[in-house]
Amino acid sequence: MMLARAIHFDESDMNVFHSPARTGEWCISGGFEFSNWSEGDLTGKARQAFSNGWLGVETFGRVTFVAVTQIEPAEFEALKVAVAEHFVQMYGAPSVGDALQVAEDEVLHMVELCDNQDANTLLSVARELTDAGVKESFRMIEPRDAGLDQFAIHGSLDDEPHSH
Repeated sequence: MMLARAIHFDESDMNVFHSPARTGEWCISGGFEFSNWSEGDLTGKARQAFSNGWLGVETFGRVTFVAVTQIEPAEFEALKVAVAEHFVQMYGAPSVGDALQVAEDEVLHMVELCDNQDANTLLSVARELTDAGVKESFRMIEPRDAGLDQFAIHGSLDDEPHSH
């Protein structure tokens, strides 16, 4: 089973998010955080978290890029519990047991995004507010033979040709 960990190429996430995720922590989309947001909520660092941030499941901070990697069953189980505990602490769910199914759905959504990707594939998320609610779209950036360190050296990911 594949999931994704936070990855940083530079210090920009430290400056653009109120609470940046820690490099290497497991991440999920975390779009649920924005379910009751309106245009008035989308300012400054909150807008950045909404627009492009994955949610780290250790710090519950945000990160711009995540890298796909294998997750062990025990880590997957611990992740579900961590998300369920977050739902109790931050959103008033009655108990971890009550929140566990929704938490599992959130983690499985991320597994579905990652499962058919090669290890080290980078993912980015883009969100927009629509009349129907929050719309998420995802971009996959395939790993290069040169290794992940080459992304940071050559600058913008958007300008590089995509090779297979």
